[in-house]
Amino acid sequence: MQLELQTFFILLFVLLCLLGIGANGFIVLALGGEWRRRGRLLPPDLVLLSLGAARFCLQWVGLVNNFYYAKDLVQYSRGLARQLFGLHWNFLNTATFWLGAWLSALFCTKIASVRHPAFLWLKWRLPALVPWLLLSSLAMSTVATLLFFWGNHLMYQGFLIRSFMGNKTYKEWSHRLEIHYFLPLKLVTLSVPCSLFLASMALLICSLRRHALRMQPHSPGLQDPRALAHIRALRFLISFLALYALSFVSLIVDAAGFISSESDWYWPWQILLYLCTSVHPFILILGNLKLRGVCRQLLLLARGFWVA
Repeated sequence: MQLELQTFFILLFVLLCLLGIGANGFIVLALGGEWRRRGRLLPPDLVLLSLGAARFCLQWVGLVNNFYYAKDLVQYSRGLARQLFGLHWNFLNTATFWLGAWLSALFCTKIASVRHPAFLWLKWRLPALVPWLLLSSLAMSTVATLLFFWGNHLMYQGFLIRSFMGNKTYKEWSHRLEIHYFLPLKLVTLSVPCSLFLASMALLICSLRRHALRMQPHSPGLQDPRALAHIRALRFLISFLALYALSFVSLIVDAAGFISSESDWYWPWQILLYLCTSVHPFILILGNLKLRGVCRQLLLLARGFWVA
């Protein structure tokens, strides 16, 4: 890849990470400030605060990790920095998947109109279980991180003794480790929250669609406020679903090691990996009345300061 094109992708990656850091930081500050003022948060806001904090840390880890890699690839691979960054990266990625799944489940139980007794019981019980859901996400992410750390430690030991193994033998061994250990482990640890997320989103989208079809004969047209609200909700959910699915596929492909650190497509691949954590916070801000109100106040304040 030409140097100019690689520089463009690096700058795009930095811009994407900074936008994600700003948006996630705004979510944390806005909801954290409300928690401090009122002493409590609604269950969806508590999950959203945790998701924003995890993504905020993930963006910083990714930014520092990639630039440390770009500065000195040999020292990065030889030292313990790769294992340390991998420890944080795997923990935060698994945590964001679980938190995204719980957020979708809360949206589903709050909005979907399903009369099944099990769903009604879950609708009544799930908000009270949010603190335990957050603790379970922490525990499951920790277990997954320890398993990933063991694999990364094996990779690091193999790198240290590759002079005895031979460079070709080391590459074949590390590729087998990625295919037969990291890929199945990533599939197992991410498929469970992803399945929960997909089930919640599918149920919620079907419920909103049925409700919109029932309202259609009685509504004067697309300008009806209720119809517009349903259209906005469906767009919000579909964009959430698309970004979540893209993130899942990207992490699975990344675990298989198809895009190596020496590849010309390394930086475009990093942009794809961090696309969800950078773009989705803006969708959450626009879809949340509370966050949208705070953002509007900040924009008016900034406009008044600029005009003055």
